[in-house]
Amino acid sequence: MLIDSHCHLDRLDLTLHDNSLDAALHAARQRGVGHFLCIGVSAENTAAVKALAQRYDDVDCSVGVHPLDLEPGAEPAMDWLLQELDAPGVVAIGETGLDYHYEPEAAELQQQSFRLHLDAARISGKPVIVHTRAARADTLALLREASLPQAGVLHCFTEDWDMAKSALDLGFYISLSGIVTFRNADALRDVARRVPADRLLVETDSPYLAPIPYRGKPNLPQYVREVAEYLADLRGVGFEVLAAQTTDNFKRLFPLARVKN
Repeated sequence: MLIDSHCHLDRLDLTLHDNSLDAALHAARQRGVGHFLCIGVSAENTAAVKALAQRYDDVDCSVGVHPLDLEPGAEPAMDWLLQELDAPGVVAIGETGLDYHYEPEAAELQQQSFRLHLDAARISGKPVIVHTRAARADTLALLREASLPQAGVLHCFTEDWDMAKSALDLGFYISLSGIVTFRNADALRDVARRVPADRLLVETDSPYLAPIPYRGKPNLPQYVREVAEYLADLRGVGFEVLAAQTTDNFKRLFPLARVKN
């Protein structure tokens, strides 16, 4: 069994499946995907991801506010986060983090929100899902400052081995997406070869970042199989071995997820 550890089911382009999410999930299940983690990115989509977790037995969700979804004066409140984290089907907090690639001018606002999410993770005990881009030093500094007792994950990882190693040393997992299949992703492939087998996850981040040979098209949860097959070949292990290991890792990181054995 495979698990898509990071997807945005409420944002999928469902054209390929006659605009049916049921059909899209069925197609993924037919390819061996047995569970999906649907990610919250804003206060506005929290209800949608929670509803999907209630609708499907093989979907869990997270809640949080993406660094690029922050608005000055409308930052998430701790009371709101903790209330949402307590809802059925919510197994993680995020995605949160820092993204200076698109909004370097919002660094201070992003850091405040990231700290809030990390504090909520400590209070709730739930793992945190971290988005980081062009903010390596500050991301690691805030993770070290938080010193969470539970693990978390750097999702859709795109940095180099030095950052991966630093995150691993802090107890975090590394999740790889279709980006690892891209032609210009040599540094990421180096990371993919070196991440310990017990700290690796796979994801689509759908509808974004479809793997080769679907690059440029809308991504779908069923394509997590392409990511896993590519990684298995890259790491020199059988597909079944990688699928089993990443599934075990997901269950260890997200113990509240309703993954069927």
